Amino acid sequence: MYIGIDLGGTNIAAGLVDESGKILYTKSTPTLASRGYKDVISDMNRLVKEIIEESKVEKNEIKAIGIGIPGLADKDGNVIFCVNLGWENIPLRKMMEEELNIPVFIDNDATVAGLAEYEFGAMKGCESGVLLTLGTGVGGGIVLNGEVYSGAHGVGSEVGHMIVGENFYDCNCGKNGCFETFASSTAIIKYAQKLIKEGNTDTKILELAEGDLEKINAKIIFDCAKEGDKVAKMAVDRLVKYLVIGIFNIVNFMDPEVIALGGGVSNAGEYLLNLVRQEYEKNKFFKTLPAARIELAKFKNDAGILGAAMLGKHGVK
Repeated sequence: MYIGIDLGGTNIAAGLVDESGKILYTKSTPTLASRGYKDVISDMNRLVKEIIEESKVEKNEIKAIGIGIPGLADKDGNVIFCVNLGWENIPLRKMMEEELNIPVFIDNDATVAGLAEYEFGAMKGCESGVLLTLGTGVGGGIVLNGEVYSGAHGVGSEVGHMIVGENFYDCNCGKNGCFETFASSTAIIKYAQKLIKEGNTDTKILELAEGDLEKINAKIIFDCAKEGDKVAKMAVDRLVKYLVIGIFNIVNFMDPEVIALGGGVSNAGEYLLNLVRQEYEKNKFFKTLPAARIELAKFKNDAGILGAAMLGKHGVK
């Protein structure tokens, strides 16, 4: 059995997971990152101890602990940085292994979510696949030859920051044209707001947002687009266009079997999937050859715990 920990900016969620991917027991606690990393790590250790005690498993049955973090870690288990937590160069693996005496493995949260999809979800049965987490930004979880790929320096899955075009606003990283400034919930909201500010006010988006541009969210935009709202469709079409450009970049350099769409934007479901598949088929470079399948990710809330646990499983192979 394994313990998976989903370390987020708001909550820490941990769970006991068996070999078949069944989550047997879970616990969570607020992150409260402002306390500093030592207190947060102390809470993570506490959750592990409580799960072992309350689930009545023997400690020696826990083969490993996996942790998904909202940032980057190196191969030695040191957190390079987690911007949302204010962490930089934190020896997370060492601190937890010294306390728990259980092997610990750490990677980016999108990477571990990709591992969950590889083991039990949209990428099951494939040797290679990519999960795109389309949320506030765009994250990537890459599986190659049956193993997670994070690159030589831990940044190999930062697909959200590849350049796909010239945009009307800069990315938080300081560059212009990053994938996530076109294909995230933030991106579609900013573009819809831009259209409305430019005079495209004949839209139900404004009504559902109570006339307040700051209340616009991705769900409102997709719901309106499904009903034929012109402004909403313009925003969705732009997101789809650049999402497919990003997908083609990935396909051209690694040719995966599956690309899975996850994150909040993927809640648009089959509507989004069908638009992406249509754009993808229309613009395929090698039209007569097989190419990556585009699928919706299977896991939502459980992806973090499940994927982190599988990171532990792969780590102790």
